Amino acid sequence: MPIEITMPALSPTMEEGNLAKWHVKEGDSVSAGDIIAEIETDKATMEVEAVDEGTIAKISVEEGAQGVKVNAVIAVLLEEGEDAGAVDTAPAKADTSAPKAEEPKQVEVQAPTTPVAAAPKKDGERVFASPLARRIAKQNGIDLSSITGSGPHGRIIMADVEGKSGSAAAPASTSSQAPSIATGVSDDKVLAFYEEGKYETLPHDGMRRVIASRLSESNQTIPSYNLTMECELDAMLKLRSEINASAPMGDDEKPVFKISVNDFIIKAMALALRDVPMANASWTSEARILHKHSDVGVAVAIPDGLITPIVREAELKTLSAISIEMKDLAKRARDMKLAPSEFQGGSTAVSNLGMFGVANFTSIINPPQASIISIGAGEKRAVVKDRALAVATVMTATFAFDHRVIDGALGGQLGVAFKKYIENPMGMLV
Repeated sequence: MPIEITMPALSPTMEEGNLAKWHVKEGDSVSAGDIIAEIETDKATMEVEAVDEGTIAKISVEEGAQGVKVNAVIAVLLEEGEDAGAVDTAPAKADTSAPKAEEPKQVEVQAPTTPVAAAPKKDGERVFASPLARRIAKQNGIDLSSITGSGPHGRIIMADVEGKSGSAAAPASTSSQAPSIATGVSDDKVLAFYEEGKYETLPHDGMRRVIASRLSESNQTIPSYNLTMECELDAMLKLRSEINASAPMGDDEKPVFKISVNDFIIKAMALALRDVPMANASWTSEARILHKHSDVGVAVAIPDGLITPIVREAELKTLSAISIEMKDLAKRARDMKLAPSEFQGGSTAVSNLGMFGVANFTSIINPPQASIISIGAGEKRAVVKDRALAVATVMTATFAFDHRVIDGALGGQLGVAFKKYIENPMGMLV
């Protein structure tokens, strides 16, 4: 029976993607694990692997097609011995509609289905699972051989693994259950304010739509509050200069690393979360998720948008390791080459506009994180030390907290812990 290859959901928020490139053509033979296409999401370009062996009988969505819906059929695969004459092999234009129920079976579905009974797997027997299911299983330490797949021929799909790990997504809500997100003034009413011919429109791309949707939802559904801490930077700037001056040289006669102020901020936030573990949490309707490590996201500006790659287990890493990792993450973020696991999730986030001379600002929390810290520029200010006026370099750090998770006193404790590390930076080296 022909097997449909569908547009995969490469992230929990993905609803559609662009088919950037085909690595196969009709008539090519493929094996499980072969790269067959490249898919562009709102924030990354990902490779798609074949999950079955067979022959590409039909390519349903042409290379370069945009706005292809998740689960839409992009190609048809014939298994060994199947008749190619049963499939219409004429090239088709981009099909962005959802697949019909009566068409051939699909390789991957996103909603849980009734599992198909399967015999227990013997030792050494091959386990059939989709790439997304394998990725989730690896991240959660799940043994795929213990799972009964509900996909075609008993294949293990995302829903099977998520259910096993206890992190299954909630069933899709009906329109009456979903939170009502305000849409604002209608397009026609907005355009009516401006004289035709004196403006041009820039259509929203996928990234801009996702940013607008998620941050609007955050602002409407998260009861947030803000705290501000003033941190003196002189000791940290002195230590930074000393570390960079002693950095080892690489083969190109350039320093192997160069510590930035942001690297210190990432490390300080990670250690603060370690010291105040109840603030290292996320919200669900049934329980708070208490994270075992400080996974710190860092806002990186990319053309007409932003993305937040995550430094995992930052509390355990040295400043030099954070510096090297951030340099790599930022470069791949700008090239749209991050994997979803590199920018999704996380404990908290850092947004730094100090390089633009911004003194202070407030950021919007990006769920499922429950906090974000906004960093302003370091400025020379008059301070009182030992009952006398002095001059110090001072930075304003503004925290935004999800009050459902982090109460005011707890947020204050986290702010104090962060300030302690910034003003006594040697504590980040031991």
